[in-house]
Amino acid sequence: MMPTLTDAHCHFFSSGFLEILTKDRTDFPAVDRAAAVAASLGWDAPGDAAALADRWKAELEKHGVDRCALIASVPGDESSVAAAVARHPTRFVGFFMFNPLAPDAAARLTNALGPLGFRAVALFPAMHRFRLDDSAVDAVFEAASAHRAAVFVHCGVLSVGVRKKLGLPSPFDLRLGDPLAVAAIALRYPKVPVIVPHFGAGLFREALMAADQAANVYLDTSSSNGWIKYHPGLTLEAVFKQALAVAGADRLLFGTDSSFFPRGWQAPIYEAQRAALAAAGASDPDATKIFAGNFERLFPHVQSAQ
Repeated sequence: MMPTLTDAHCHFFSSGFLEILTKDRTDFPAVDRAAAVAASLGWDAPGDAAALADRWKAELEKHGVDRCALIASVPGDESSVAAAVARHPTRFVGFFMFNPLAPDAAARLTNALGPLGFRAVALFPAMHRFRLDDSAVDAVFEAASAHRAAVFVHCGVLSVGVRKKLGLPSPFDLRLGDPLAVAAIALRYPKVPVIVPHFGAGLFREALMAADQAANVYLDTSSSNGWIKYHPGLTLEAVFKQALAVAGADRLLFGTDSSFFPRGWQAPIYEAQRAALAAAGASDPDATKIFAGNFERLFPHVQSAQ
């Protein structure tokens, strides 16, 4: 039976994530660092990966969400999400943040897409300061193609709330997150699904152009889409209407950008997007594709993908 609701964009803010993120901070204790960091943020302590996975499973069940993508949201935390996916393989699909310029990039990529079983590589060019036409990015796409994985590429404005709250520097170069550069590499790897989150996060026109040029470019709808403020007069309804007209319902993936507890899964984002999609005139079959069908097609259960 086709799931009725999936979420293509959730972050797994594990203990490992908090520890790696604050590894250079001397104001947090070495012992129980993750719990101390969480307390400073007003969050619940994540606990171990198994406990957090169980909490996410219960949270999805509470809101009627069948499956979701869980993103390992800092390089080096792949093991946390891999453990969550292994614990609840019918609920979670693993994505991992990856810096292709890191010294251990090749080994980490091979391990993540191979033994750890991740289904998508998440690239943040502005954060890690690399160009999408770098040969290191070609290596990512080649590996994704070999493992039938997707590539997620963050474009446009990049603001990481947890980094701001912790006072961590964010020297991002937004010039590097151009959807037109995504289209160029997507065309070279037509069998690799390429996901651009947040409708391009402010580069909406360019994201539409990329999707129009490359049939393997998908747009995820995640977050409150606050980037709309950069486009005077634009509404979420108009965003959906134009995305449907250019990319079509087959290449839109619903997401919330949910991340930490106690906030949990962001039902208000779901409600706002469902209302906007309906106002945009989407048919019920198209809504079904966006809220579940496209995710299932890209990331079928492992046993059905054999």
